[in-house]
Amino acid sequence: MTAPERNDERLQQLMMATLDDELSDGDRREFEELLQRGEGARAEWERMRRVQEVTQTMSYRAPADRIWQEYWGSVYSRIERGLSWILISIGAIVLLSYGGWQIVNELIAAEMPAAVKGGVFALLVGFVILLVSVMREKVFMQRRNPYKDVTK
Repeated sequence: MTAPERNDERLQQLMMATLDDELSDGDRREFEELLQRGEGARAEWERMRRVQEVTQTMSYRAPADRIWQEYWGSVYSRIERGLSWILISIGAIVLLSYGGWQIVNELIAAEMPAAVKGGVFALLVGFVILLVSVMREKVFMQRRNPYKDVTK
């Protein structure tokens, strides 16, 4: 390492120590001498001091109450709606499956014309398809409602 490189490295160390207020008297004299020798060193020192001033005067700006309300409303509604859809889906699957199984068992065992059995079966399948379609459409429209976040 050359002498100018050592001086630059030493100057950087002394600048950091000065900013942290950790210089001894001897180091302070050395720092002042190095600053006097070069214009670039003084300019670099001024830049570092300004950065320190800016970072010390910065403060955390708390978000507005409206932002917190939107955030928590969003988190709670997602959790609640997600959980409720899971529970509703499980309940609907269990009940519809059991009910469908019972109806199919009754239809097979019942003494009725095949056309009536087919009609009841078609009615049940159509009802399930319509129910799923309506639920899917409601969920689709809920997600794309441009007015869902509008309050009075």
